[in-house]
Amino acid sequence: MRKIAVVTGGVSGIGKAICQELIARIIADIQDHEGRVLEAELNKDIAHVKFVHLNVTDYKNVASVIHDVFEEFNRIDYLFNNAGIAMYGEMGEMTIEDWKEIMAINLWGVIYGTQIGYPLMKKQGFGHIVNTSSAAGLGPSPFSTAYATTKHAVIGLTTSLHYEAEEFGIKVSTLCLTFVDTPIFDNAKAIHMDKSIITKQLKQQKMISPQRIAKMAIEGVHQNKPIICPMPMRKTLDVVFTIFPFLHKALMRMVCKVSRNARLT
Repeated sequence: MRKIAVVTGGVSGIGKAICQELIARIIADIQDHEGRVLEAELNKDIAHVKFVHLNVTDYKNVASVIHDVFEEFNRIDYLFNNAGIAMYGEMGEMTIEDWKEIMAINLWGVIYGTQIGYPLMKKQGFGHIVNTSSAAGLGPSPFSTAYATTKHAVIGLTTSLHYEAEEFGIKVSTLCLTFVDTPIFDNAKAIHMDKSIITKQLKQQKMISPQRIAKMAIEGVHQNKPIICPMPMRKTLDVVFTIFPFLHKALMRMVCKVSRNARLT
């Protein structure tokens, strides 16, 4: 039996690559045109892939989409809460509206999907919830404080539920990634900063393709890892943060210096 997968933020970047890797049944995104194009592309290989409009900040919309999928197929095998945005800026120059915007998508979007999908998976006795976080959720991320806040929260939610859900046959994982070649950098919101300078600096890093990440994600899901993260990066973070704290401090101060050079006067 073919698995039923719902992927939010499924029309670009990591979400799109996961849809292509899984041939996901349900592509959920706010970008209607791109969603229809991907739906047609995937249906060339296998029928019954469907795009649905989804605004992850709208609880009723999320509930409607997930419940409709469950009623149509009588199961949900995978739920990827993947939709997210990036935001740069000094915290002192952010507004509460900036915070509300990123929290609504990156955190509440994940909470909504998990809170709605989890009881359905308990009812069926199986399923896997995969929430997209970031390496920014594993440590400090100066000048991306709001983004890091949401990603730390997603890791806390996911790793806690990973163990809570075991009794019910449900698996829960989080993707913790960085420097993936996706539109998130170009589409990021920059507050009183020259985004082109930040993007140029980020893209000097060795980028991982979304396709490679999707394969890594599916492999990690099959292994039921609580945190799915490229191993060299995870080991590097562990070493720098715990064994060599002075290097960690130096790195964070360098990030602050580079970021402040991108500030608009």
